[in-house]
Amino acid sequence: MSKTTFTIEGRGLKLESAADVQEFIDTIAGMDELENVILSGNTFGVEACRALAAALAKKPLLKLAQFSDIFTGRLRSEIPDCLVAFGDALKDKKHLVELNLSDNAFGAAGVVPLVEFLTTNRNLQILKLNNNGLGITGGKVLAEALMTAHEKNVAEGKKSSLRVVIAGRNRLENGSSPDLAKAFAAHGTLTHVAMPQNGIRMEGIEALAAGLTKCPGLEILDLQDNTFAERGCRAFAAALPTWKNLKRLNFGECLLSNKGTILLSRALAQGQNSKLESIDFTYAEMREDGVLELAGVISAHLPNVNKLELNGNQVEEDSAAIDAVRDALARHNHDDALGDLDDMEEPESEEEEEEEEEEEEEEEEEEEEEEEEEKGEEEKKEEKKVDNELADLTAKLNV
Repeated sequence: MSKTTFTIEGRGLKLESAADVQEFIDTIAGMDELENVILSGNTFGVEACRALAAALAKKPLLKLAQFSDIFTGRLRSEIPDCLVAFGDALKDKKHLVELNLSDNAFGAAGVVPLVEFLTTNRNLQILKLNNNGLGITGGKVLAEALMTAHEKNVAEGKKSSLRVVIAGRNRLENGSSPDLAKAFAAHGTLTHVAMPQNGIRMEGIEALAAGLTKCPGLEILDLQDNTFAERGCRAFAAALPTWKNLKRLNFGECLLSNKGTILLSRALAQGQNSKLESIDFTYAEMREDGVLELAGVISAHLPNVNKLELNGNQVEEDSAAIDAVRDALARHNHDDALGDLDDMEEPESEEEEEEEEEEEEEEEEEEEEEEEEEKGEEEKKEEKKVDNELADLTAKLNV
């Protein structure tokens, strides 16, 4: 263990009381230069958390709090008290760069205790809340906390420090995505956003595209396994030229549609994303013309792409389109950049393509009409539900 890092990562310890963690507290107490604390891969009870938090509160140089996977087997009712303790210990740490609470299934109830920390410690640059089961309510609480932090920054004439938000596998859906998009836009400083596997559909995707255009320094964007369709692609096609420093783009398994991928390729053809190194358009419903469009863009405008994933699309592996992609990559000395193509789908006939396009257009029109009709009523219901949940959570936690 170095002078700056305390770690018990992956030891599978079950720690209940203050006595159970006393040896660790003694070690921490003797580390005057402590910067990194890694507790991941163990499970802590309330008393153990409080004791550790009290020790960490005395360490002013903390930079990294790695607290992922620390509540396995715990009751959800225990976790908020643990998070309050850690939040109180960290909220005044001026050097804190990263908080990682991923892989802790605390749901919306776990976000509420973090509100004071997130609105008080505005030096934080990296927030990792992956696979926490936040749901729509938790997403809204998080967005509100980030907005409050922004408002405090404005009042103090301070620029936001927030750079990275990781919030995948949280069931954020359309219900909280617009709130988070608004918060991202308000901060305007994000360089890395990852929100894969959140059940976000076109309306939420559009909101995220609009919000993230206010973050011109964006370098990494991962929205894998949400649903774009042509409508979502159109929104991101408008946004792409904004991100001149973009390096990684992951829209894999997002049902982009062939037309959608063409829109994205034409946006990339504007030449504003020349730093792009990695593209994932897997399972995107791309056809030969869509792949050819992308090949032309790579050849002419994307010299740095060294990783390209196109598996699961409706193109034969030995087609002219795939050959064009390989040639485009080889032109920039990236001969091995194309990933596996072992799950390509059968190309559809022209008749099937036309029928599918008509069906997609009809579905989108119907969905837009239904959204307009139901939006008002659903928003009222959702707002009432969220307000009730927040009130219950706040009352229980006395936050």
